This record gives sequence, C-alpha cells and structure tokens, in this order.
Amino acid sequence: MVKLEEKNENCFFEVKIFPVATASKDGIPNVVPIGFCQLVDDETIWIADNFMVKSLKNLKENPYVAIYVWGPDTGGCFQIKGKADVISTGEKFEKMKAIVHAAKPGLPAKTLIEVKITEVFQCAPGPGAGQKLL
Repeated sequence: MVKLEEKNENCFFEVKIFPVATASKDGIPNVVPIGFCQLVDDETIWIADNFMVKSLKNLKENPYVAIYVWGPDTGGCFQIKGKADVISTGEKFEKMKAIVHAAKPGLPAKTLIEVKITEVFQCAPGPGAGQKLL
C-alpha cells in the first residue's frame, strides 16, 4: 500500500465530485462521478455506492479502481489507483451509511467501496505528466 502525502490528502477537502473509473474482467472501462469519496486515512478511501450498477458489477469482477482528484482550489491534479473491497455489512459499512444519511438522508448508501491506495500519478500536463508520485 501507498500512503498519501499531506498535500494530496488536503485535496479531498476541496473536491466535490470525483471521477471514478473501473473496468470489467474483459477490460471494458466505465467512469462515473462520485460525490461521496472520503479519505479515511492516508492509505484508505471510502466510496459510497448510492446508485452504482456497472461500476459495482465491474468491481465484483475486477477490484482495481482509478480515482481522479482535481478541483479549482487543489493547485493541481493527480490520479489514485487502488484495490477495492465491496462491503455491504459490518461496522465499516454501518459507519459509512450513517455518514451518508447524516449528510443526505434520502440516499440509499447501498454498499461501501473501500479502496486501498496502491499508486499515485501526476495528471497535470507538461513534462511530468503521467509520472508516478507514490
């Protein structure tokens, strides 16, 4: 696993929507905008599944995910890659569900997608584009 640096961690407080990419076992990609993408610690991200269909199917077939982090106030952009676990019961799931319902009571919070960070890459254009940061 990889630990995010503080400058990357702070971006999670600035971004409102996170593009999250998955792929089927056959490599067919899917990307969706996610509003609940929370940094739990410097190695772990929680994503709330409220309306996932293709992404959830993909994650059950292929647990790898990419998350694009950028916003007008982040001072740059980066991509996080990781391995996801789909969790639908237990303490972590209940905690995520409570957080989601406190913020937006009408959302279903069907599943918790817990991502363990494996790599971080530079996304800004220029000579460092695509460079592995962590």
